[in-house]
Amino acid sequence: QVQLVESGGGLVQAGGSLRLSCAASGSMRSINFMAWYRQAPGKQRELVAGITSAGSTTYADSVKGRFTISRENAKNTGYLQMNSLKPEDTAVYYCYIRSSMSYWGQGTQVTVSS
Repeated sequence: QVQLVESGGGLVQAGGSLRLSCAASGSMRSINFMAWYRQAPGKQRELVAGITSAGSTTYADSVKGRFTISRENAKNTGYLQMNSLKPEDTAVYYCYIRSSMSYWGQGTQVTVSS
């Protein structure tokens, strides 16, 4: 069974930074794709950033230049560095991985105060 453990969420003032981590463990093939999604109250879950096993990245327009996704393949761990946070970044952030199957983390709350 595959488990994703997220950490790093919390409360921060606008303009501040947070770093989210996602550690995957269990029996699985190599992770082809790792991503962070977020869901704000009353809104649909949206892709924030994604990274392939080769290191290619994609970002939502709203976070380009502020967020950076990275991963350590040997550790099956991914990160989301979030800088210049805005109140509109407030949401539950979910880690997602795709190997032979897809898996979701339990979510971590990020709250940005104005």
